[in-house]
Amino acid sequence: MDIDGIELKLTTKNKKDILIIDDTADNLRVLSAILIREGYNVRKALNWQMALTACQTVLPDLILLDIMMPEIDGYEVCRRLKDWDNTADIPVIFVSALDDVFDKVKAFQAGGVDYITKPFEFEEVLIRVQNQIALRDTRLEILNLNTELEQRVKKRTQELEETLSKLQIEMASRRELQSKLLDIALHDSLTGLSNRVLFIRQLEKSLNRAKQDCNYQFAVLFLDCDRFKVVNDSLGHFVGDELLVAIARRIQLSLSPFDTLARFGGDEFAILLENITGIEMAVDVAERILQKLSLAFKLSRYEVFMNASIGISWGSSSYEKPEYLLRDADTAMYRAKSLGRARYHLFDPDMHKQAIELLDLENDLRRAVERQEFIIYYQPIVRLSTGKIAGFEALVRWQHPTRGLILPTDFIPAAEEMGLIYPINTWIFKTVCQQLHIWQQDCRFPTNITISVNLSARLFSNHNLISIIDNIIYQTEVNPANIELEITESVIMENNDTVKNMLQQLKQRNFKLVIDDFGTGYSSLSYLHSFPLNSLKIDKSFVKIMQENQENMGLVPAMIGISHSMGMQAIAEGIETPEQLAQLRSLNCDLGQGYFFSKPIQHELIPQFLYTDFCW
Repeated sequence: MDIDGIELKLTTKNKKDILIIDDTADNLRVLSAILIREGYNVRKALNWQMALTACQTVLPDLILLDIMMPEIDGYEVCRRLKDWDNTADIPVIFVSALDDVFDKVKAFQAGGVDYITKPFEFEEVLIRVQNQIALRDTRLEILNLNTELEQRVKKRTQELEETLSKLQIEMASRRELQSKLLDIALHDSLTGLSNRVLFIRQLEKSLNRAKQDCNYQFAVLFLDCDRFKVVNDSLGHFVGDELLVAIARRIQLSLSPFDTLARFGGDEFAILLENITGIEMAVDVAERILQKLSLAFKLSRYEVFMNASIGISWGSSSYEKPEYLLRDADTAMYRAKSLGRARYHLFDPDMHKQAIELLDLENDLRRAVERQEFIIYYQPIVRLSTGKIAGFEALVRWQHPTRGLILPTDFIPAAEEMGLIYPINTWIFKTVCQQLHIWQQDCRFPTNITISVNLSARLFSNHNLISIIDNIIYQTEVNPANIELEITESVIMENNDTVKNMLQQLKQRNFKLVIDDFGTGYSSLSYLHSFPLNSLKIDKSFVKIMQENQENMGLVPAMIGISHSMGMQAIAEGIETPEQLAQLRSLNCDLGQGYFFSKPIQHELIPQFLYTDFCW
């Protein structure tokens, strides 16, 4: 049958038109009901002839076609539709009970775009219909766009040069924008310096060059400002940013045009020194930087003083990655800080080894808290006027499973930095109270003996500290009057109001309060009047100086005089010789402790120690 010459009537319609070809009335009814409910315009045909007539009337957007039909099956119907130019692009979805792979392959060979097996799920039918209509709409839109584009090309050939010119301008603009974006990505927005990414790239180039050229030498400096956070927090971020820009300019003045200066964020800077002749040149640069930074910064509204700590890492070609060079310079910088700040320090391999050991120590410390690997030793405190035991200071030790007994100076700073000091110090206080309760059950144990416990400065940032102490006292049933709490000067100076309130509460509970290591911290006398203190503990370094400088005995007499004038007792640490003891007695020092009396001992030895007569 010749259908090419048949005139088609096309209508403009808002709804998508779907033609269902199926000789089963129930199938037609069910499918049409589903599709009509979804907003489609649905027409039905029972055979090829009706389908042809429907297509001649209005071209459908989609055809759903059954395979098993009388006279002409669905495969042939599909082939005829695909052979006819007007219906060739209309998607045909086969809907059939035939589920064999061969039937599906035959359907696709006939021109079908999809295949739905009966019995079907309504949702599946709708999704497949929507997908095919969307694909056809897209194809039609592409065809329309192509046609429109061809027309524009034909009509506007004369405008090609102008269009090309505009395109070139646009490309140049994009290149400029990309360059700006790349510059932003590789530079610090505040100072305009290179950032970490660009610095690592430059450092990698230097490292590769050093591996190829044995005469090429370079070094990395890592700089961190001292006390910048104080300025930033007290004067505000605007002033802090202004100061950072000024710092960057001063550092730049100390460098050659061939060196690379980068800001790593915050107050950290990195410097790459290239083509240097030796480590002495890197040291000279560090010294120049420190000298320039030590001068006052005259900002818009403030005059600020600033120093820095610098770590220097020599650019050996043995480094595998540029990040390792930075790591070692950073390690050296932290060593400079620990040695007093406002200085530089050269990296050596032992420092990396120590850093690894510190990391291992921190890991072991976390496990030690979980396993409670700590033990308490007690050092006697003697009343110097009588030579009698007045109390003991509780001193923690870490019984490491492989390294043996570790002193607190080797792990307490790490515990404070890691936040582990809270559980450790709480465990110490609780253990001491439990031990004191056991001792007090012995009627021979002196009732006036006190136990001193050190409280870390970090504990006073915990608002629950008082309730924690109250709970431990309640559980152990000890008298707070027998407990002395030792704190450092920094506790009072850093949190005046908060700590004062806490100390007042502890004093109300009859705890005795002692300033530990007096004279090594701020040594400001103004705060002593404001806090309810019972004793000042003179640091052992002053006791040692007293013996070396017997003419004026250093500051010890003044410290004892201060404590007595304020109604407090003076406790001397580090008494190791009879001469020191005699000097302290002559100065009317109240209490003392040190190796002359006894090293710290375990709790099992305390009763025997108390019942021994010592000739002090």
